[in-house]
Amino acid sequence: MSNITLEDLRPAAGSTSKIKRVGRGRSSGRGKTSCRGHNGEGQRSGNSSKRGFEGGQMPAYRRLPKLKGFQVYSKDNYAQINVGRLDALKLKEVSFETLKEKLTLHPSCVGLRVLGKGEIKKAVTVKAVYVTPSAKEKIEAAGGKVELV
Repeated sequence: MSNITLEDLRPAAGSTSKIKRVGRGRSSGRGKTSCRGHNGEGQRSGNSSKRGFEGGQMPAYRRLPKLKGFQVYSKDNYAQINVGRLDALKLKEVSFETLKEKLTLHPSCVGLRVLGKGEIKKAVTVKAVYVTPSAKEKIEAAGGKVELV
């Protein structure tokens, strides 16, 4: 196999074609109106129609009804804590109230959710709105208790 040099490089066969020049007489196939059609704004120089312009017809973005999104029914914000952080808190009972005293929670929080990331070694009683199945399994394996509020 020989080395390829810059002068050997060529575009793939059929990938390039000559530019068809417009306005070069009737026999060129692009003469007279030069692919611009007869009369109207598009035939004039300096034409650039707006995005969404439909020649004066009421455009689709004004004809169609507007979708207003959807209603979020659960606007409650919950404080979330992973099982791995429960060990570091040094509390016998972990609830939303005790965490509010111990940590700085966002004022909009209304409850506690316990997630399953990390490991726990000591027995802790957890009172929360929601506990993931993996978190519940880890807490109970360590000798703790889970109560849903």
